[in-house]
Amino acid sequence: MQKNIIYEDEHMIVVFKPAGIATQTARIGQQDMVSELKNYLAGKPEHKRNSEPYLGVIHRLDQPVSGILVFAKTKQAAADLSSQVSSGKMHKYYYAVIYGDTRKDEERLKDYIYKDPKTNQSMIVKEDFPNAKKALLIYKKIKTLMILEKEQKVSLVEIELFSGRHHQIRAQFAHNGMPLLGDSKYGNESSKQLGREIGCRNVALSAYKLVLEHPLMKKEMMFEKQPEENIFLPFFTKGI
Repeated sequence: MQKNIIYEDEHMIVVFKPAGIATQTARIGQQDMVSELKNYLAGKPEHKRNSEPYLGVIHRLDQPVSGILVFAKTKQAAADLSSQVSSGKMHKYYYAVIYGDTRKDEERLKDYIYKDPKTNQSMIVKEDFPNAKKALLIYKKIKTLMILEKEQKVSLVEIELFSGRHHQIRAQFAHNGMPLLGDSKYGNESSKQLGREIGCRNVALSAYKLVLEHPLMKKEMMFEKQPEENIFLPFFTKGI
């Protein structure tokens, strides 16, 4: 766990969650970040024995998505950080690899999302659909590459997320004709097939940057980590 810790003080802890690990789960025997962090904190010399460490969950990432998460170590910090999320003061940035090219070099996507509790899947619906919630993001195209042996394009985009809806990025991009590679839930047949052929086993989405205000010192802090998955690496080197 310590290798995934980006920053830690007595108020909060910032970590990088690998793809494939849940943020939090009730499933017995399944690894998740909350359990791992509580075990880490319980093993520190200053921790009181026979007591469970406090760890406040501020936001989450889908299990197949990697990226930066902040957790609170006190209830006071949890209240402040949660308020930053709800007020929009906490800024979240993602990298995603999509199938094909983008519609534009930069675009604001505004949709309405409904989460189906039966399927645990989100749908893009009309504004007046019952229980629909507004979903807003802005993306910028970073680079488009050609997979030569497949003669197909893939593109890296940077996304700023303004509303944290269930599966928002995955659902919005798929709905707007730009499915993420490795997304078995929202991808189309072509994106799923290419993902399988090039070995993209998780959703090609990573929360690479987080900007927040320290809950006590009130100074702005930025945390950034380049994605580690193979699907991202060619965009930061010379090709695929």
